[in-house]
Amino acid sequence: MKRVAILALDLMSLAPSASAFEVRSTIVDSVQLTVEGPAVQSTRIGSQYTVSGSNVTANTLGGLTGSSATAPAIRSTGDYEVTNDGQAFSFSEYDLVGDVAVTSQSALSGGQFTAPNLYGSSVTSSGGTAGSLAGTLSATGVPTVTAGGAGTTAIGQRTVELSVFQ
Repeated sequence: MKRVAILALDLMSLAPSASAFEVRSTIVDSVQLTVEGPAVQSTRIGSQYTVSGSNVTANTLGGLTGSSATAPAIRSTGDYEVTNDGQAFSFSEYDLVGDVAVTSQSALSGGQFTAPNLYGSSVTSSGGTAGSLAGTLSATGVPTVTAGGAGTTAIGQRTVELSVFQ
């Protein structure tokens, strides 16, 4: 019996060793379609008034009055005169009537603002239009995309991965 066991062990050592292989294949198809939305970014500008000069006398200073969150400032006129007749003078007056606060934005129509409320410094972006934007996946081929209107993107992608482990 002992001899049979030793013979079996000897035969096993001569047999080819077993191998473990793992093969993995992955195919991923994807399509991404995007239509940009409209946007309004607006910065409210405040009111300003400045006056400066030389050889000028202010009998009444001008300025801005009545400014509030719901009503614009009103410019008041000043009364100025040259101090020494016949001599050089300079005079400068500047005013900027600021924005009135806006508390709501116009409604969207067809993906765009019909009449956006804007302040003195504004950036607007129109919303995209889908148009003929489309994408398809196929079990036998690469994904296809069809261009859309302005403000759209279409991305089709196929990823193939083959891994072999020993």
